[in-house]
Amino acid sequence: MKELCVSPSVLQFQPELSQPLIQEVTDRSGQNVLACYQCRRCAAGCPVGNETGVTPDRLIRMIIFGEREEVLNNLLVWKCVACYTCGTRCPNNIQTARINETLKQISKEVHIEPLLPKVAAFHDAFLKSTSHFGRVNELEFMGLYEMRNAKRALKHGGGWKAVAAQMRGYAKLGISMIKKKRMHFRLSRIKRLSEIKRLYKKAPDEAGG
Repeated sequence: MKELCVSPSVLQFQPELSQPLIQEVTDRSGQNVLACYQCRRCAAGCPVGNETGVTPDRLIRMIIFGEREEVLNNLLVWKCVACYTCGTRCPNNIQTARINETLKQISKEVHIEPLLPKVAAFHDAFLKSTSHFGRVNELEFMGLYEMRNAKRALKHGGGWKAVAAQMRGYAKLGISMIKKKRMHFRLSRIKRLSEIKRLYKKAPDEAGG
């Protein structure tokens, strides 16, 4: 009878590495990652799991095992569409979309290059515009988004001609949207904008930033 050869486990739980990451993600996202018992209901419903190679349950598992580098450098963080299917299916109501939002912020704070730069630019432009008006203003939002993309393209040797060609393409699209009344010039603000500004100030304060 052949002896079974048992290889060492690939996963090694090291509390001194995992606990700080668990605590940071839990505090900042408001999600109890330790409540996950890997039932994989979230994985079955995630619309981008097949594309990213990482499903919500696997992301939480990486957090619990303290794999900080892998947690901050995976496509799920950047491709998550925040559909909240994961949280709806989760028996313990863990919203991985909120965890992904937290991981985006942490990546930005520690200056990790985003895996999908245009998603990061979209994210930053959306938040900036919302902080100004309490809602997204299309013209400001698209302007900020394109400026970020152009700056990155020039930084990485894209050249002025390529940037100008892209800008012309987006300008043409913008004009078409204005004609169809899908983009507006008016700068409307919500009532009690000061409350939104307080929320924006409160978030980094509570996160320690």
